[in-house]
Amino acid sequence: MFAFHESLARVDLAFTDRHGGESTGPWSALNLAAGNGDDPDTVERNLHLAVQALGGDPRRTHLARQVHGRDVHVVNGDAAPAVPPPEADAMVTAEPGAVLVVRVADCVPIVLADDRAGVVGVVHAGRLGVVADVATAAVDAMRSLGAGDVRGWIGPRACERCYEVPEDMRAAVAQEVPPTWSTTSWDTPALDLAAGVASQLEASGVLVHDLADDLHVCTIEGEDDYFSYRRQGERSGRLGALVHVRG
Repeated sequence: MFAFHESLARVDLAFTDRHGGESTGPWSALNLAAGNGDDPDTVERNLHLAVQALGGDPRRTHLARQVHGRDVHVVNGDAAPAVPPPEADAMVTAEPGAVLVVRVADCVPIVLADDRAGVVGVVHAGRLGVVADVATAAVDAMRSLGAGDVRGWIGPRACERCYEVPEDMRAAVAQEVPPTWSTTSWDTPALDLAAGVASQLEASGVLVHDLADDLHVCTIEGEDDYFSYRRQGERSGRLGALVHVRG
């Protein structure tokens, strides 16, 4: 269920793989989004399973309608999850017990936490989100809630050897975020979105943990363990990045 799971003094965080859920077909098994054709009730049960495994309360799970932008949704107080979910590509909170979840299938998932202050966040950073620097926007929002010493974890995503793009797209993105420049293993233009995110977080004073080496992960290559839009198309499932401050 979890490709990576860590419990700090006050914070629990995780990145899911595709195992341990109830979905079937191309979404087998722990698909966390229903916009791809999977049964919404099954997806809801999958979300509950993941949140409960993290130690959170499914009734306090906050999702976002991700649009590849820069908006950050702040979960304040003991607010119930919004229905429909807010349009945002990052969420932050200082509310104990609130569970934040973003969903990805090749884009870069990020968990942010200041364990001492009890302030956390999650970020979905695709190509447009990296250019817009949504990661820094999330860090800034956390600091407005009292965060100081922020750590960041970068989870399963399409790697720099596989994320092929047209030459003009690589040039345009790398002009804005130079560390994204990359080349595929077959010597065509590519983007390293995780390197771009890491550079943005580090420039904001965040200590970054890139889990790629530990997990030996590329969502495009990892058919047995990960969903991938590039590999599966529109019927791809979605992985999750989850975090909460224990109540």
